[in-house]
Amino acid sequence: MVAGAVEILDRDERKERVGRLRLQVVADGSAESLVGFVVGNVEVGSAVRTDGLISYNKFAKKGYTYKIVETRDLEHIHKTFGNLKTWIEGTHHGVSKKHMQAYLNEFVFRHNRRRTPMAAFQTVLGLTARTEGLTYADLYAAGSRGRWKHPNS
Repeated sequence: MVAGAVEILDRDERKERVGRLRLQVVADGSAESLVGFVVGNVEVGSAVRTDGLISYNKFAKKGYTYKIVETRDLEHIHKTFGNLKTWIEGTHHGVSKKHMQAYLNEFVFRHNRRRTPMAAFQTVLGLTARTEGLTYADLYAAGSRGRWKHPNS
């Protein structure tokens, strides 16, 4: 299961602008997993909009403004997951659960730097200069969720 959060930068009467994205493999749809994802990725005090899944009821207790909205009002996260699925199927023709977080990290990296391609390129260069790559044996010896963690997470 993958949890996701899309930042809404500003709203006017006609359009909302999308900011940063966070995606993470979570154990399940329980309140513990989903609230843990939000606490780890969303600034306390932020307004969180979700569908009516009961697991989300604990957000208010963690310092978030929580609002249940109609599914159609969650278009940004639905478009994001649609784009993710299209990217995985079209580019990679599917991925294993074992390496899903690494693919999510790449998708988030690309999304969050989509308006600044030169900065993205420079970031990749900097990361490769500071990060030692995994060997094939290390990559495939990793547990079910993988060992690799994105350096910017």
